Amino acid sequence: MWSQLLRRRLALGGCATVLNGTNTDYSTNTRPDGALVEFSNGASCTTPCNLELRRKDDLRADISLEGYEPTYILIQSKLGGSAFGNILLGGGVGAVVDGSNGASNRLYPKPLIVQLAPLGSGEEAVLLDKDGNVTMTVEQHNNEVRVDVAKTIGPKLAGLEDDMDAE
Repeated sequence: MWSQLLRRRLALGGCATVLNGTNTDYSTNTRPDGALVEFSNGASCTTPCNLELRRKDDLRADISLEGYEPTYILIQSKLGGSAFGNILLGGGVGAVVDGSNGASNRLYPKPLIVQLAPLGSGEEAVLLDKDGNVTMTVEQHNNEVRVDVAKTIGPKLAGLEDDMDAE
């Protein structure tokens, strides 16, 4: 019985790979609409927009709109709950497969909704939840994930080298 299960797991890959795939639809929006969003993977769009992004990739999204302060947000690829189910149901094989291709990961924040700050207002760009409520400033979010994201996108893109230069 266990050998049959193992053969199925090897044939299918990881459970999350089969169920989720290695890519995810990613919704990006700004308040106001019409901002240019340029991702560190080379993708770009004008808000509101939807892109297909790889689950395993940390990213930086630079956001600009005339009349508003330019900002960037770090998008973190985090291990999702399916990884634990993978271990319980299929053992380590599925976890290894899903871990290596990112199928168990999810992107954070998702969806990406940023309220931009008008130029010269002294306000900060803030992240909104799907209901339009402020969750935190973009800077707070970036500070929470910066060190982790820098491991994959590099310290300069993550904003660590800028911080060191200021000291």
